[in-house]
Amino acid sequence: MSESSKNLLDKVKIVLVNTSDCRNIGSAARAMKTMGLSQLVLVDPIEMPNGQAQALAAGATDVLANAKVVSTLAEAIDDCGLVVGTSARSRTLPWPMLEPRDCGEKMVSEASEYPVALVFGRESSGLTNEELQMCHFHVQIPANPEYSSLNLAMAVQTLSYEVRTSYLLAHDQDYQERSTGNGNLVKATSEDDELYPVTEETERFYEHFEKALKATGFIVENHPGLVMTKLRRLFNRARPDVKEVKMMRGILASMERAAKENKE
Repeated sequence: MSESSKNLLDKVKIVLVNTSDCRNIGSAARAMKTMGLSQLVLVDPIEMPNGQAQALAAGATDVLANAKVVSTLAEAIDDCGLVVGTSARSRTLPWPMLEPRDCGEKMVSEASEYPVALVFGRESSGLTNEELQMCHFHVQIPANPEYSSLNLAMAVQTLSYEVRTSYLLAHDQDYQERSTGNGNLVKATSEDDELYPVTEETERFYEHFEKALKATGFIVENHPGLVMTKLRRLFNRARPDVKEVKMMRGILASMERAAKENKE
């Protein structure tokens, strides 16, 4: 196993948004460490980790102690090229969905290029629509519809397991041989060879897009409607790579110049 593959799991962030009970943070840290994950990010926690959280973290107090605390989800994911948000229910505006197994594979295949993030919402209400729109994909754990009561740590454990399994299939020969039998190896391949922009770059693209659409009059300043929300869904589904985003920004700049010339 190469040095780069050994450090790959360190590129996977578990992001907990506005967690209300610090004990859940401790349990999530324990769930992470059992799967080899260590990068915990807390977004505006209502209750900071204390002795209760440390007790539930058990042997994962190092994950808890090294957790990064930020004020906003945007700050937590600004360096990430792939962001997957967990959603327990269908939303008014459908978003590209991943199954947990596919989510794990995608996390591992892209973590070699940039940090990636799994985002978990509030215990009672999950992620807001605005927060989910900051994610490239949504993932939903297919729990029993008659009793889909997964607590935060259970959800973190389930998806962290999928990440670890995909990691082992891609990078651990002993695990590959045990999984397939007779020494027949499974090679995990990535269908995405392109380099994708990190979230900070993507957000700048959306800001530029909105500015250009206002300049052309397509978006009315006082009545923006759902145009940008629908465009975010469109581009998240298409997922343009770095070169394509740069090309789009060139087009937007051209639109802005044309709109300015028409007004003069």
